[in-house]
Amino acid sequence: MKRLLLAFAAVATLAGCGQKSTPVESEPAAPPSPPVADAGAPQAAAPTEAELDQKATAAQESTDTSAAATTPADTSLERMVSMPESAQLPGGRWKAGTHYRPIVPAQPTNAGPGEVEIIEFIWLHCGGCYALNRHVEAWKGRLPAWVKFRQEHVMWGPAHRSLGRLLYTLDALKRDDLIAVAFDEIHRRNNPLVANNDEKTLEMQLAFARANGIAEADFRREYNGFAVATRLRAAEELTRRYRIESTPTFIVNGKYVADGTMAGGTTQLFELLNDLAAFEKR
Repeated sequence: MKRLLLAFAAVATLAGCGQKSTPVESEPAAPPSPPVADAGAPQAAAPTEAELDQKATAAQESTDTSAAATTPADTSLERMVSMPESAQLPGGRWKAGTHYRPIVPAQPTNAGPGEVEIIEFIWLHCGGCYALNRHVEAWKGRLPAWVKFRQEHVMWGPAHRSLGRLLYTLDALKRDDLIAVAFDEIHRRNNPLVANNDEKTLEMQLAFARANGIAEADFRREYNGFAVATRLRAAEELTRRYRIESTPTFIVNGKYVADGTMAGGTTQLFELLNDLAAFEKR
């Protein structure tokens, strides 16, 4: 029985949340150290049996992801794919098409000169996103200044747009700390923070904001403001451009798609992100 549970756990950690998944709780492995521009990221230890037992509660649906192509290819991507497979990334550990998927041609990013952009596409109702979030928070807190990380909410339909509006309102209020609280509200307290009409959704989200120290007037101002509307339009475009069909999904510098399934697990995912970022910094 124990072997069966461990086998199930190994499979569960590789799944993502599709549009029909049901949120569940899980405990992924802690992320490794952040990327270093001139050296590969250190490898994390293999998960313990206890960690695998924790992961056994993560059951998330996933669908295949593919990237859109609308702009000219980037020369560094061309350089990478022209290299021998064993030389593409540190130690030949990661293989294009197996552990990550190159986006050809590369897509534009918001990164400045010398910077590397990493986007995580999330869905607040996604159990996999919830389970991963605390580790993403720890990981991003140790990232070097040249890595520009942000979360975007998928835009699959009206409910996703409503949850995305909450995410971007919190960001506009500089209360990103409440994203983790919103995940807890949804997954631990069974408060979906979205309803079948806009008025009820706003009431639920206002109650959440007030309970966490945000004045109603401030919340309403940003909720209906230009900045949030702009972020929502951008998220819709990004969801289409990258053809996001499961969460959590990561995009590195507009050039690579990565997720836990392709990487081979949670620990491997963070190591892959580190290595891709370091490769892009060269």
